[in-house]
Amino acid sequence: MLLLLLLLLVPLFLRPSAAGGAQTPNDTSEGCQIIHPPWEGGIRYRGLTRDQVKAINFLPVDYEIEYVCRGEREVVGPKVRKCLANGSWTDMDTPSRCVRICSKSYLILENGKVFLTGGDLPALDGARVDFRCDPDFHLVGGSRSVCNQGQWSSPKPHCQVNRTPHSERRAVYIGALFPMSGGWPGGQACQPAVEMALEDVNSRRDILPDYELKLIHHDSKCDPGQATKYLYELLYNDPIKIILMPGCSSVSTLVAEAARMWNLIVLSYGSSSPALSNRQRFPTFFRTHPSATLHNPTRVKLFEKWGWKKIATIQQTTEVFTSTLDDLEERVKEAGIEITFRQSFFSDPAVPVKNLKRQDARIIVGLFYETEARKVFCEVYKERLFGKKYVWFLIGWYADNWFKTYDPSINCTVDEMTEAVEGHITTEIVMLNPANTRSISNMTSQEFVEKLTKRLKRHPEETGGFQEAPLAYDAIWALALALNKTSGGGGRSGVRLEDFNYNNQTITDQIYRAMNSSSFEGVSGHVVFDASGSRMAWTLIEQLQGGSYKKIGYYDSTKDDLSWSKTDKWIGGSPPADQTLVIKTFRFLSQKLFISVSVLSSLGIVLAVVCLSFNIYNSHVRYIQNSQPNLNNLTAVGCSLALAAVFPLGLDGYHIGRNQFPFVCQARLWLLGLGFSLGYGSMFTKIWWVHTVFTKKEEKKEWRKTLEPWKLYATVGLLVGMDVLTLAIWQIVDPLHRTIETFAKEEPKEDIDVSILPQLEHCSSKKMNTWLVWKASFLPGRYEVRDCVWPRLLPD
Repeated sequence: MLLLLLLLLVPLFLRPSAAGGAQTPNDTSEGCQIIHPPWEGGIRYRGLTRDQVKAINFLPVDYEIEYVCRGEREVVGPKVRKCLANGSWTDMDTPSRCVRICSKSYLILENGKVFLTGGDLPALDGARVDFRCDPDFHLVGGSRSVCNQGQWSSPKPHCQVNRTPHSERRAVYIGALFPMSGGWPGGQACQPAVEMALEDVNSRRDILPDYELKLIHHDSKCDPGQATKYLYELLYNDPIKIILMPGCSSVSTLVAEAARMWNLIVLSYGSSSPALSNRQRFPTFFRTHPSATLHNPTRVKLFEKWGWKKIATIQQTTEVFTSTLDDLEERVKEAGIEITFRQSFFSDPAVPVKNLKRQDARIIVGLFYETEARKVFCEVYKERLFGKKYVWFLIGWYADNWFKTYDPSINCTVDEMTEAVEGHITTEIVMLNPANTRSISNMTSQEFVEKLTKRLKRHPEETGGFQEAPLAYDAIWALALALNKTSGGGGRSGVRLEDFNYNNQTITDQIYRAMNSSSFEGVSGHVVFDASGSRMAWTLIEQLQGGSYKKIGYYDSTKDDLSWSKTDKWIGGSPPADQTLVIKTFRFLSQKLFISVSVLSSLGIVLAVVCLSFNIYNSHVRYIQNSQPNLNNLTAVGCSLALAAVFPLGLDGYHIGRNQFPFVCQARLWLLGLGFSLGYGSMFTKIWWVHTVFTKKEEKKEWRKTLEPWKLYATVGLLVGMDVLTLAIWQIVDPLHRTIETFAKEEPKEDIDVSILPQLEHCSSKKMNTWLVWKASFLPGRYEVRDCVWPRLLPD
């Protein structure tokens, strides 16, 4: 486009000027002369650089320029001008000016209306705005402001609800259970966050103007038994509580099941059990902490990203982790991933960790509370189940230095724990708004963290529940907004909250509907509940690198969107394999041994051929004739065939391909079988003949002399025929084929994550032993040979 524009402009620059070089503005062939921008403004030349604009005086026909203004100014008049064919710009009779405007925020008034007079949008010099508030609100600040040189004459007012004096406000009580110790000591930071939220809500004049929220709380210690005691006190002791706020999934399960019998809404700030999403079992339960199953789509996405198909799990035996793992098992199955090993424990993880090591688990998902996590990783260190071969997936709501916290129940040092946990991956719900935007409390997330940190007694890293504190803070705001909506915001259309009691289901239903429709910006992000009452949120992915957690990505399960920062680091340089890589290695026959035996077999064949030639050449000699030369010839041929079998017996995958193996197997069988039948059959027949000659009685000597040779040949033929028949049936019914024998795995000498699996190729059939027994049963002569009295063969 730029090249085309320059081609249009170049002829203008090279064209000779009219009248001896004098330029005429109205000469249509020249185009339009460059004009000056307005004061405090500029002109945007499309497709031209600043140097190109300085080098020319005219612009071609149909070229457009655009006015722009600096600072808080806007263009008044034509914003775009176009070069006409007559050499002039469009709308030159109307000037374009950059006029200072006043802030547009004055044109909107929350809970009120704004009336603009003396000007038009945007608000220019001389414009005037008048402010009016809605009924039940009064104006705080000036009712009029005038725009003068870009500044309003007075600060912007706001509409404030007509609030009841503090002394006359009615108290609404919240019953809360904060776990200050136990498996998850989240109350250490969540309780201060709730108290801070109550102060902020009670100071607002537009939220619950006639009421004041008050807190009654106990330490549940994350123990259902302890929580049962305090729940009884909250319910049976005055004053009446309009809502219950438990923490810990086990405690919330207990409270939520009992609450429906008392017409109470339950709002949890720190419960992640998937079981709590059951609306039939927990009809009045809400939580600002998302369900633990929200971690599972993220885990599956990471498994797929790194190409892992086999994982193992270890969990603490509690409902929250069992149900989470059940959900994970369903999700990985849908993704074609297999959970190869699943372990659980109640208090001692030593045996399950040993089992993981024994089963060669590499990618391990751990689901347990923080106190149990220290026990697990102490055992992990002892079993050396960490390093470049392993990846652990943990829950992300532990304290940042959880593995450095002193724990008398383990016997591992801080250095050992730090070494064992290095490189693990955590997934946690985004509990603090990453954007620096103001929430409904007019605080940014960072301002909230700073304010909360000042209220804590210990360092945030040493304070349990610090990560969940924004959820607790927003829980109070969700409650306050729901109660405000239920009560009508101080108007006459709502219900009286002070009329609530444990038998009043009407007010409970209204609070439920108001809570279910909650939608606001909190310090933890956008707060909204799904149909099961659980919070919907993003998932943060972190990795422990050098002893501290580093963000490596975010995942939005609703959109299947993985935002990856590419900051993940691996001890081995890359993600490990999900199992030990097994390299199958064929063991071949030693070539030196094969050559040596082949040479010896060849010499044997040569010797057999020499004997055969000698026997044929001297067949006319009487001694040769008396020794049955044909049987001797068959013996030599049988020996040659048997020795020739050495060559196919030594052939394996080193010499031949997989397709040639069946032919080699048959060659082995036929050469060795026929060679043995001919060689052994001939020798057996001769021995039988000699045995007969020397064992017959004197009266049968004549019969011995008349023994025909064809009977001997028939005996050999019968043995060979039975062997051929057996081999033929064997080959047709159950032919030999290539089989692989596998031996025990071997570890390589190098430090690599592989195992060697030795294998050996064989020729075999389905019923190999049956055929061998059947074939041997046709050779009974071996028994006769063994029973022969060899001294009788010698002359007297």
